[in-house]
Amino acid sequence: MDNRGEQDGRPRPATERLDWVDVARGIGIVAVVVGHVWTRGSLRGAMYSFHMPLFFLLSGMLARPQPAGPFARRLAVTQMRPYAAWLLLLILADQIIERAKGGVPIFHRWPEDVLPILLGGSWLRGPFTIFWFVPCLVGARILFNLILSRSPDPFDRRWTLTLPPLLASAYVLGWWTQASPLGLLTVPMAVVLLWAGLVWGRVGWHRAMLLPLALLAIVGLAGLVPTLNMKAANYGAPLLSIAAGVATSLLIFRLSMGIAPFAAPLASLGRASLTIMYLHVAIIHYLTPYLGKPWLLVLALAGPWGLSILIARSPTARWWLA
Repeated sequence: MDNRGEQDGRPRPATERLDWVDVARGIGIVAVVVGHVWTRGSLRGAMYSFHMPLFFLLSGMLARPQPAGPFARRLAVTQMRPYAAWLLLLILADQIIERAKGGVPIFHRWPEDVLPILLGGSWLRGPFTIFWFVPCLVGARILFNLILSRSPDPFDRRWTLTLPPLLASAYVLGWWTQASPLGLLTVPMAVVLLWAGLVWGRVGWHRAMLLPLALLAIVGLAGLVPTLNMKAANYGAPLLSIAAGVATSLLIFRLSMGIAPFAAPLASLGRASLTIMYLHVAIIHYLTPYLGKPWLLVLALAGPWGLSILIARSPTARWWLA
């Protein structure tokens, strides 16, 4: 086993890239795409039960307290610049593709449509539906870092005063509304997941975890509880559905550590996960009338993956899109 990602049974958070983290991201992005290709049934429910918690947990696991102001500015610029660039490119592509097909673009009432584009989140649909995730993650990481800079120990009793209100607000807000500008409705639950990822990074793996985590994961994967829809702040059965998603994600992390030396294709997908995240729904959206679901899955992964390689070779493209 490649032990760069593990030390004394614990995943070792570090600034350098960890192969197993890329593998876990690769598994996660495949689950995201599968859940958007198969939009109904048990397979979709299984993917939705864990794919978004997985990414928040990984981000939390690698988190370190940083000066709040500079961190917030840096994160907002580096993450929201590609968000805006990809969104504008896809809006332009939608104008061309839909008109070429004789259809009507999703955004076709100007200047009225400028406001929903700026609001993002729940106002974005069709090929843009996944665009809630990045600004939500940015907002959650900024808030999490603000708390973490004051309480760097995730076991500090101050977290016991912070987490219950966050959890309560997550469920109350999800029940009260689905309006989510820039995906920020999901931020309270995302912060809880970031904390859980940080805790797991400190605690690490123990064999005694396998059975309870497996049983809890089965509850989510088998659809024994309502699945998650984090974009809509729908967290299924209170505490249980989200706990099942965490359990599945932690098992995937452990699996990723074991297979990392042999899973270069998954690691490559993981490194391209942001490009895949932005583009896969558009590929599925435009090609669904013409291709079967297995082909949609292949193209929605392979197309953005290949494009990410080209982007990495151009400093200008990398600055705008990566």
